[in-house]
Amino acid sequence: MAQSTHRSDLGATATDIKDKATDQFKKVADRVEDYASDAAAQAQEAGERIGKVAGNMKGAVDKSLKDQPMATLAVAAAVGFVLGALWKS
Repeated sequence: MAQSTHRSDLGATATDIKDKATDQFKKVADRVEDYASDAAAQAQEAGERIGKVAGNMKGAVDKSLKDQPMATLAVAAAVGFVLGALWKS
């Protein structure tokens, strides 16, 4: 009889451990989901900002090309040179 009680205690303990582990796993999964959701929202915001900056730069470059084509060409060549040097190293 004592052995039967011991087995049922072990079964109850195992069930408790399983339940606690399941709860912890759910909590971790929820946190990961929240972090992923936040990261996706931040990435979307960053993409929107980059789009705005690109639009502003396009307008500035177009205006610069129209007003000062040689200066714009010189700046583009300098930027190309620097990017090429960075790429090579």
